[in-house]
Amino acid sequence: MARSKQAEALVPSTAKELKDTLWKAADKLRGSMDASQYKDVVLGLVFLKYVSDAFNERGEAITAELTAEGYDEEQIEETLEDPDEYSGHQVFWVDPDARWQTLVESAKVGGSKTIGQRINEAMDLLMADNRGLEGTLPRLFNRANVDQRRLADLLDLLNSMQFTGQGASKARDLLGEVYEYFLAKFAAAEGRRGGEFYTPAGVVRVIVEMLQPKEGRIYDPCCGSGGMFVQAEKFLAAHNEDPTKLSVYGQELNESTWRMAKMNLAIHGLNGDLGQAWGDTFALDLHAGTQMDFVMANPPFNIKDWNRVESDSRWAYGVPPAKNANYAWMQHIISKLKPHGTAGVVMANGSMTSNSGGEGQIRAQLVENDLVSCMVALPDKLFRSTGIPACLWFFAKDKSAGQGGTVDRRGQVLFIDARAMGHMATRAERALSDAEIHRIADTYHAWRGMERLELGTRDVTDTASTGEEAAELFDEYEDVPGFCKSVSLADIKEAGYALTPGRYVGMPEAEDDGEPLDEKITRLTAELEEQFRESERLQQVVREQLGRLR
Repeated sequence: MARSKQAEALVPSTAKELKDTLWKAADKLRGSMDASQYKDVVLGLVFLKYVSDAFNERGEAITAELTAEGYDEEQIEETLEDPDEYSGHQVFWVDPDARWQTLVESAKVGGSKTIGQRINEAMDLLMADNRGLEGTLPRLFNRANVDQRRLADLLDLLNSMQFTGQGASKARDLLGEVYEYFLAKFAAAEGRRGGEFYTPAGVVRVIVEMLQPKEGRIYDPCCGSGGMFVQAEKFLAAHNEDPTKLSVYGQELNESTWRMAKMNLAIHGLNGDLGQAWGDTFALDLHAGTQMDFVMANPPFNIKDWNRVESDSRWAYGVPPAKNANYAWMQHIISKLKPHGTAGVVMANGSMTSNSGGEGQIRAQLVENDLVSCMVALPDKLFRSTGIPACLWFFAKDKSAGQGGTVDRRGQVLFIDARAMGHMATRAERALSDAEIHRIADTYHAWRGMERLELGTRDVTDTASTGEEAAELFDEYEDVPGFCKSVSLADIKEAGYALTPGRYVGMPEAEDDGEPLDEKITRLTAELEEQFRESERLQQVVREQLGRLR
């Protein structure tokens, strides 16, 4: 049987092997189309390859089971073509004409149809046979700017890799890891536009770890490629929580990005409601009337041209300015929260202090209505697609004891200054470590009196979050100069409703090096005077040298 021989010929690929192979695949198409197009081509084919691999692996399992039970070859072949034998094991049914090996063989023999046309038809068959994929998969493989020879080479290259052979869940995890890697790489390749569909994983993890979405409805009004949902699913898996307790809702304006999100959810086994099509959240809320337990979002910063209707009921705390949608996003998100719901939102730093277009008055209303629970200032260079400094806003409809935490925090806001955190992962991009992410999250959990998860369930990859420091994470909340401070609404009002953490947390305590202060001042003054004298001497040397050149 063809499927059996193919599976035997290939061994499961490691994540590194898959990433290296796939990036080479992207390079094959880069000369004939731009990043936004080859992204859709490559990710679509990656998904098709995974679906076929999973289908083949399920076919192998069926064959082994029936052979052991004494079924003959004809009976086995009949069972192998029964869609229920696959869908019942969370495996997509793949029509014979949509199977990977069929496409590879078609690319080699040619014929009246181009390989791009055959791939388009395979995508149609997959969507027709699997309701969860309806309207999701790309159909651009036969466009004029897609080099069919390179596309055939790409199929041949992808044919050498194998997703399965380690069990369905591990195969899905492997594909998910590769998919997220590609989203990050394509976001970097597309520059500023890449930020429309990709939020750095470290930033998403801060939001997820702080909110701890274990059950209920989770929503993202500008979901991009679905990174918030995927990270929530990873959080549940890491803490042995049932993923079916979390219902996913989202909306996305861009058609291509919406399709990516649908594929991403399918890859991770998430049944999400992203609407029947893409759409503008401000013009038409596809989930109107549905209240959410958690909202996590990274809206596009400082949109100047947005669908603004002054009479919109979502503007409960003031009509957002026509030239900036930041406070429109925040009010929309607050309007979606249940009475005890919580939200985490990425925003431009300017949102914390801006007074233009009535934003200051709206911010004052959000504070006075006790909706803001925490503000986090982020380090720079986390977002490769934009140089705009960013922060995190956290909202809570109810901060009283018993509603998400054991400590009553009504009338207070927690400020965390994380600007000094992070390390340069590349020459242009900063990343947060596991220890730093957990320190931010655990500070908030201690402040709210939330149940904090045992360290053993975490993905700890550095030593900074072990030993004595790990034990400190479970102490009761205390203000830490230079890092965090709990501030009353009265003090925030006195500061003109500015919500910049650096204004409140102060400076870190100076380390005591054992040198008396008066002696240190005398020493430093003498060193400074010596440096002034040296500077004057060097200036004189420069003047003399310039004089000789005249």
